[in-house]
Amino acid sequence: MLVGPSGGGKTTAMKMVNRLISITEGDIRIDGTSVRSLNLTDLRRGIGYVIQQVGLFPHLSVGDNIGTVPKLLGWPKKRIHARSEELLELVGLEAADAKRYPGQLSGGQRQRVGLARALAANPPLMLMDEPFGAIDPITRERLQDEFLRLHREIRKTVIFVTHDIDEAIKMGDHIAILHQGGVLAQYDTPDEILANPSSTFVEKFVGADRGLKRLSLRRLRDVELEPASDASADAPRCLPATTLRDALSLMLTEGAHEVVVAGDDGEVTGMLSLQRVSDLLREQVTA
Repeated sequence: MLVGPSGGGKTTAMKMVNRLISITEGDIRIDGTSVRSLNLTDLRRGIGYVIQQVGLFPHLSVGDNIGTVPKLLGWPKKRIHARSEELLELVGLEAADAKRYPGQLSGGQRQRVGLARALAANPPLMLMDEPFGAIDPITRERLQDEFLRLHREIRKTVIFVTHDIDEAIKMGDHIAILHQGGVLAQYDTPDEILANPSSTFVEKFVGADRGLKRLSLRRLRDVELEPASDASADAPRCLPATTLRDALSLMLTEGAHEVVVAGDDGEVTGMLSLQRVSDLLREQVTA
């Protein structure tokens, strides 16, 4: 994740990967090969690119938009058609959507098509420049969750630009926080950045609620739970995949002092109390 305020050089850094902006010093390597040594056309065709404005061709159908790069690579029509259908299903759209045009789709649907197009030729690397930035919060969260699901399946290397630290924490394995002027302020895992910000700038950028943000990185299945027998009969229930932050939010919303943790099959594995969350927060502060 490349994150930071405007003027930090996030998009500039990302565009140097596919040489939309030339490198003046240093080098960028993909699988050990310098991007400088690669044919420019081959380099760009081998990288998926998703932008905030999506950039779909309005005069082409959804299917033809998805098949843009495979067509340039000389794939046969049957293979392109099959790949388009496969990707439409993967991003949560219907096969019939292949015949529609971008102007007939919602903003969220267009983002899904843009993602499918970037994946069409199965590139090893994807560049994503604030892809969910211009979408309403509900659709944005849905697309974030959908992309995380896709990433678990397809396992691509992704360079993702955002100005939103919460999105960076949720989506990223590693975060590079850039200061104005393209200065790297800190590069580390989300948990380490939240636990040990390297400067006052980073501390302010991640926010005063960084302890709560760290709770969003841990799930109920990751912590030692308390015996469910100690829970009240009307305690709300959570799945093991629920984050500690969401579990805390549910407790506060429901006026409860604990949540019961149960799987999809209904089997109870334990409970998490408000006191236990407080203890975990205190442990985080001293860690």
